[in-house]
Amino acid sequence: MEADRLNSPQTSAVSFEVFGYQLQFSQDPNSKHLGTTVWDASMVLVKYLERNCRKGRFCPSKLKGKRVIELGAGCGVAGFGMAMLGCDVVSTDQVEVLPLLGRNVERNFSRIMQMNPDADSIGSITAAELSWGNNDHIRELDPPFDYIIGTDVVYAEHLLEPLLQTMLALSGPKTTIVIGHEIRSTNVHEQMIQLWKKHFEVKMVPKSKMDIKYKHPSIQLYIMTLKSPEGNINLDPLIEIGAAEKTEDDTDSKIEYEVDNTLPTEPKDLSDWEARRYGSMAARLLHDIKIT
Repeated sequence: MEADRLNSPQTSAVSFEVFGYQLQFSQDPNSKHLGTTVWDASMVLVKYLERNCRKGRFCPSKLKGKRVIELGAGCGVAGFGMAMLGCDVVSTDQVEVLPLLGRNVERNFSRIMQMNPDADSIGSITAAELSWGNNDHIRELDPPFDYIIGTDVVYAEHLLEPLLQTMLALSGPKTTIVIGHEIRSTNVHEQMIQLWKKHFEVKMVPKSKMDIKYKHPSIQLYIMTLKSPEGNINLDPLIEIGAAEKTEDDTDSKIEYEVDNTLPTEPKDLSDWEARRYGSMAARLLHDIKIT
């Protein structure tokens, strides 16, 4: 058994509340593809959207009808966050992941419509194939998009360049890119940020703007726009990469690369989210241990 696999046959589905709807995202515990797992950064992004949808760029009145593409969608959690705000979302992934992604899209959207058949404020969501860097796939998707989103899409150095080229190909002058990223390798993370900063204005979302429960020191949210000679709009209250983050909660004043490796000192009842985070940390530690 691979030490970094968090799933088992008992965790073949994840229940998650999205804008008041209790949705269920199927996973494939027996798959060797990372895209068939619900990763925590997708939950953090959706709950960030939920918390910040009453005003600003993510309010439904501004998002209605906007075209969104989700990269590396996996089980499709993040795409539903944007669809619930009125966007028309295309959730994309490699062909091996599409059957699972398609089932999640179809079943959960049907569930939403059954619960609220008059929900005209909800957008749409479909699944499509996209291998990063594949020009035929990109042309068929008809860029540019208003928003590009992705969560946990970078975990290895060889993915950095294909992801960048794909984001550039799907972008236009007014495209906004929203990425949720869990830091597992500081080296890969630093390369990712430096590569992005060559082409985009990169801002990091303060932890104080995230959901009070669904956040973690090792999970960051970034919002980016293409650089232009005229300059970009001010994305405040987001903060520049590398700036110290100041919030009312001192536990959120973390440097950018800090990873929380603390275990609970005494037994307590854990929420599903806390259990996921401790499980993720344990899997990371086990993966790094080599028994001889």
